[in-house]
Amino acid sequence: MSTRRIEEALETLAELRHSALPDLQIRAVRKALGDKVNIVVAKAARLTAELQLRLLIPDLCTAFERLLRDPVKTDPQCWAKQAIAQALKDLGHAESALFLRGAQHVQREPVWGGEEDTATGVRAVCTLALLDCTNLTREDKLWPVLRLLTEASPPLRKEAALALQTLGGWEAALLLRLKARQGDTDPTVTGQVFESLLQVEGEGAVPFVEEFLRALHTETREEAALALGASRLLRAVTALRSACQEKYPLMGSEVLFRALSISRQEEALGFLLQMVHSGRPREALSALEALRLHHDSSELREKVRKAGRGRSESEVQQALQRWFEKE
Repeated sequence: MSTRRIEEALETLAELRHSALPDLQIRAVRKALGDKVNIVVAKAARLTAELQLRLLIPDLCTAFERLLRDPVKTDPQCWAKQAIAQALKDLGHAESALFLRGAQHVQREPVWGGEEDTATGVRAVCTLALLDCTNLTREDKLWPVLRLLTEASPPLRKEAALALQTLGGWEAALLLRLKARQGDTDPTVTGQVFESLLQVEGEGAVPFVEEFLRALHTETREEAALALGASRLLRAVTALRSACQEKYPLMGSEVLFRALSISRQEEALGFLLQMVHSGRPREALSALEALRLHHDSSELREKVRKAGRGRSESEVQQALQRWFEKE
């Protein structure tokens, strides 16, 4: 298909959004799902989900199977397969066969200097879709998630942590704890593992995550602190306050104060206000920086101004005026 014809096909699909004739929409989208050009198929798949054309679920499945044959030729970059899998997920398709195939699909394509796996997005979407499939046991769902947890791509490992959070239960908690102990080259993956574990186990996970406040690597310590704050658990706030009060803390007050601030707990905010009132100048500045998150609260602004009223340091007064005096 020439470039012009591809553009025309895409424009035709875009115009279907404004059509009041469901039969016309179905016929046109069904035809596009059988197109030989993958970007046209991808567009048709996204439109199927957008228009909630559940009648076309069998056509989506057929197109997906077709694109798995000679996939580098029929669907370079996996644009169509990923769009189809996402459409099926969005439409509530709960049969696992297609998603199981997609969760295992690897597509290596030539790039400058070697090969690249272009199916990472397909595997992620299909693995997450399996969580909603009604014909699978929990154990059946855990295996694909475990594979996702060991993917080379950091975003996929984060998706795996979120998938385990969705599954919940002791098996998910065990895998998350194992991954936390193993560590990760990308600290944001570790951070997501901490957050997901705290969601799965609640306060029971706080002592485990608290251990990482004293980890060897700075990034791990910071991710642990922020995950504890984001959990908004009272036990987590206590752990963070204890870390702040250690004689020789392993991280600066900036991160710990930020973690306390994002918890939004009254005890945490009270501690930060106390730091503004009577902490060392550097602590007061860090506390003010952390409390900026709540700048939109007139009640908190007044509390901050009151806490800092007796401070004589020019840098503290400048920070108060800059961040909390203006409405």
